[in-house]
Amino acid sequence: MTIRFSTDVVPLGDLKKNPGRVVRHAVEAGRPLLLTSRGRGVAVVQSLSEYENTQEEREFMRAVVEGINDLESGRDVSLTEARSRLGLI
Repeated sequence: MTIRFSTDVVPLGDLKKNPGRVVRHAVEAGRPLLLTSRGRGVAVVQSLSEYENTQEEREFMRAVVEGINDLESGRDVSLTEARSRLGLI
């Protein structure tokens, strides 16, 4: 998901004048909007669903990295042991 500078950069004044339009644009575009003040980025607006998806992806990737680190450090168990610990046997 990348910002399209032709449509997704919004001056902060636009948010002040018509917040509903800016939020609607973020929801419909499915991409974050970059808010600017005096030509510089100051904040990002994105839909709630996009924010939640992004957070879930980050948490998943952190768990994957943690799992890889555990494997590389020798902190692993067999499938049988994992099932037993989880009460699945």
